[in-house]
Amino acid sequence: MTVRKSVAALTPDEKRAFVNAVLELKRTGVYDRYVNAHNYYLMSDSDFGPRIGHRTPSFLPWHRRFLLDFEASLQRVDRNVALPYWDWTVDRAANSPLWASDFMGGSRRGRDGQVLDGPFAAGGGKWPVTVGVDRRDYLRRVLGSGVPQLPTRAEVDAVLAMPVYDTAPWNSSSSGFRNHLEGWRGTNLHNRVHVWVGGHMATAASPNDPVFWLHHAFIDKLWADWQARNPKAGYLPSGRTQNVIDLRGVLPPWNNVTPADMLDHRRFYTFDKP
Repeated sequence: MTVRKSVAALTPDEKRAFVNAVLELKRTGVYDRYVNAHNYYLMSDSDFGPRIGHRTPSFLPWHRRFLLDFEASLQRVDRNVALPYWDWTVDRAANSPLWASDFMGGSRRGRDGQVLDGPFAAGGGKWPVTVGVDRRDYLRRVLGSGVPQLPTRAEVDAVLAMPVYDTAPWNSSSSGFRNHLEGWRGTNLHNRVHVWVGGHMATAASPNDPVFWLHHAFIDKLWADWQARNPKAGYLPSGRTQNVIDLRGVLPPWNNVTPADMLDHRRFYTFDKP
């Protein structure tokens, strides 16, 4: 059984293995398939039509399956690799070990945010950006420039205390846990982290930055935490609803997976800290 660990608990060997597996997926072209997929679904999702991966109840099960597929790709390179999660309520500084040159890399050119060190810097020649919003072919970040502060533990706990998964109109104006976690309402959790990292993370092609996976692994953990706190509160909508995927509806692009299939993460992996 795969165990997903906090980034802070990774050993140097585990960091190295994760980075090497990610680089191998990039080298073989597999990585950019994930960037393309996320870019397509974010750009096509809106509040006023069919929506699958964002602004919708299926935001969480869609990304859970997306992460599972990526983790499986990593494990085809190295069976011992698991997706770590970045707890940004604790690891909050732009100079933390997360951004060290042996992991995500952190130093950047102030003018345009080009990442200058670490395994994903353009200078290393192993991380050309081929799916982007412009012609620049290097990874960009602007840590803390878009918003000054990452979400706090108190803000997370307030969202975890919400007893209802989602509500009509099932979009970015909805009340409920999903939309507050996604960040369109309230204290803005998931979305705020994307903006705090900035650069590619603030675009539809956000998986260009490998920190995307660490961030979403933590979002996935927060969903699991909410499920544990609210065992009687299920996924909504439970019945057929226009423009959104209900409990038994199929999730594109897989079309053989439903939100119901994604409710219990323990079928696939566990976390180091329940």
